[in-house]
Amino acid sequence: MKALITGVAGFIGYHLAQRLLVEGVEVYGIDNLNDYYQVTLKKDRLAQLQDKPGFTFQFLDLCDRQGITELFQSHRFEYVVNLAAQAGVRYSIENPHAYVDSNIVGFVNLLEACRHSSIQHLVYASSSSVYGVNPKIPFAVGDNVDHPISLYAASKKANELMAYTYSHLFHLPTTGLRFFTVYGPWGRPDMAYFKFTQAIEAGTPIDVYNFGDMKRDFTYIDDIIEGIVRLLPLAPQLEDVNSLEQSTPQAPYKLYNIGNNNPVALVRFIEVIEAELGKKAQKNFLPMQPGDVPITYADVDDLMRDVGFQPTTSIEEGVARFVQWYRSYYG
Repeated sequence: MKALITGVAGFIGYHLAQRLLVEGVEVYGIDNLNDYYQVTLKKDRLAQLQDKPGFTFQFLDLCDRQGITELFQSHRFEYVVNLAAQAGVRYSIENPHAYVDSNIVGFVNLLEACRHSSIQHLVYASSSSVYGVNPKIPFAVGDNVDHPISLYAASKKANELMAYTYSHLFHLPTTGLRFFTVYGPWGRPDMAYFKFTQAIEAGTPIDVYNFGDMKRDFTYIDDIIEGIVRLLPLAPQLEDVNSLEQSTPQAPYKLYNIGNNNPVALVRFIEVIEAELGKKAQKNFLPMQPGDVPITYADVDDLMRDVGFQPTTSIEEGVARFVQWYRSYYG
């Protein structure tokens, strides 16, 4: 069995590659190693993978249409997991073109390559950000997601629409995964929990937006990976459009939330970090930032029904593991 992971040097891509290699899957990983956050962290993740049997890495950008085409002509992949994307809600407001290039152009290049290959299943990362300021909680995949409040969210919604189109037209089996605030060891330095840990350790203030009145469905990385691994062999069938209008044409297409199904107040999350570090945070309370939302909360009934799994790692356990890694990695 051979799987392609795009964005393999990223947070989720790295952990997924580790897991699939343990399970005997041959992993081919690509990444462009962009400098959105420190490249050394991405290279250090790669270093953990490159000595493992069954792993191959290629420096390649999804926007390189010819390179992606040649990759699929040279290799036969059973599974493709697209985790390459320009991430970050606030950054999308400052640098919109980066999101169009990576998340739109890059994704259509991948869809075209998959369409002309005999892959069994394309799984791709979406995001809880597609729900915007949805007043209905918990968020379910059947909820209206037509009002994204950041370009990042819009690009992820566009990915879902593009994938559906290819599933319908070409019977390409696709599954989109809406991730909810993923955290854990080897995480992204642009994420709030990482910045909080870094600042509290250094004794510098942390910025707490919406004056602390926020909740997030924090989801530990191992739970995210478990969900992906269980869904990977379950390629949707032609009649498998889920949670959409009955008039929607049939297509081998699915969407799932992967979240902890337990939103936690941001101030409580900070308290857990403080307890693990043994230090108190200096809090700088600020208004809500553009593109941000007050709460995320995942309905995971579909995930439970189809694969018998939902995330269960508590924030106390997850934060403890992250802090242990953080102190080990940064000394």
